[in-house]
Amino acid sequence: MSEIGPVDYFQLFNEIGIISQLSRNILEARLPPGFVQTQFSVLTHLVRVGDGHTPVAIARAFQLPKTSMTHSLSVLEREGLIETRNNPKDARSKLVYITDAGRKFRQEIIDSLAPDLARIAAAFPPERVARLLPDLEMLRKFLDADRDPPAQDANALTS
Repeated sequence: MSEIGPVDYFQLFNEIGIISQLSRNILEARLPPGFVQTQFSVLTHLVRVGDGHTPVAIARAFQLPKTSMTHSLSVLEREGLIETRNNPKDARSKLVYITDAGRKFRQEIIDSLAPDLARIAAAFPPERVARLLPDLEMLRKFLDADRDPPAQDANALTS
């Protein structure tokens, strides 16, 4: 096996980025007008990690500015897909909860993706997906844990 270098890692991330763009287009084609992937992803995040997170924590999870997340949350709340409640531990903050309508909406979108996913499955067999998923999950977990690398040594910056 040949040695892997920086160009190969760049290519890996480039391929992941292109896949992200293409998959976003597939998803957004199934969303109602006015909805974007980030809003759908918030619902999926709440289903995956559970309710009761602050808007700041959700923004941090998505690595978005609080103002951008506030906009997405306000769209979801206006549509009745989430609700915000006062934080019993901190009266200055709110906690976000997915509603039953939000869970139903999310599932309807996932169900509407069935034709797209069937086309992908026909071209990309399940055994290949099963082989890829563990490595992609490990890469995601590493990148998630490595979001805030230690600050560089101040002396190294002035050398």
